[in-house]
Amino acid sequence: MCRAERLCADLGQEPTTVAIAWLLSRPGVTAPILGPRTAEQLDLPIAALASPLTEDAGRALDEIFPPIGNGGPAPEAWAW
Repeated sequence: MCRAERLCADLGQEPTTVAIAWLLSRPGVTAPILGPRTAEQLDLPIAALASPLTEDAGRALDEIFPPIGNGGPAPEAWAW
């Protein structure tokens, strides 16, 4: 289990929900683009609206995935 997955487990949230909540908390992100194929695939992203991240969780994600321009790696380095 990677650090991000452990953080999601500690938060009691699915990775999809945490990822969308993190994107929604980013000042430069105005509209995350979702690509569900079914109505059921919208459940987890919609849950992110009702589950905003705590500041501690946001800081932990920023540590795991440093923002580009702040010493962070290119997005390709984040893939696993």
